[in-house]
Amino acid sequence: MLDDVPALAEVLRVSRDFLAPWEPIRSDDYFTVEGQLAVIRNALAQHEQGSALPRVILDDSGLVVGRITLNGIVRGPFQSCSVGYWVGVTYTGRGLATAAVRDILGVAFGELGLHRVQAETLLHNVRSQGVLKRNGFVRIGMAPAYLNIAGRWRDHILYQVVNNVPS
Repeated sequence: MLDDVPALAEVLRVSRDFLAPWEPIRSDDYFTVEGQLAVIRNALAQHEQGSALPRVILDDSGLVVGRITLNGIVRGPFQSCSVGYWVGVTYTGRGLATAAVRDILGVAFGELGLHRVQAETLLHNVRSQGVLKRNGFVRIGMAPAYLNIAGRWRDHILYQVVNNVPS
């Protein structure tokens, strides 16, 4: 994943304005190779601790177009995590996020043996909600002032998908 840092930084740089309404406020450094190197190193450290699984999203030609991460992996009786993802502005509407979520669910329920994956979207993020619904997520509620997005505490719709395979 460290080899993907320059490509990630470029996709983020080009997509900065497009992603801004859906993301926390980011410093200018975040959109540089050095900033993304720090982000990816942190994600890989969380992976080593077993609390995250970061992946890049690739298009059909193998080009880096975004990221997807299983965050907050909790073991024990919970066996759950949250998924977050983004795709660059020039790659939206091509089914890449839908495919990435489908693939990461296979890893979550297969390789990782998790029971449940949660996702959260802003109330008006209908495109992301569509990605989740196409992957079997169901709405389970609404969390007021859940995340600080674009400089304000925003309400989020909560979704989940449960692995129905008996353990």
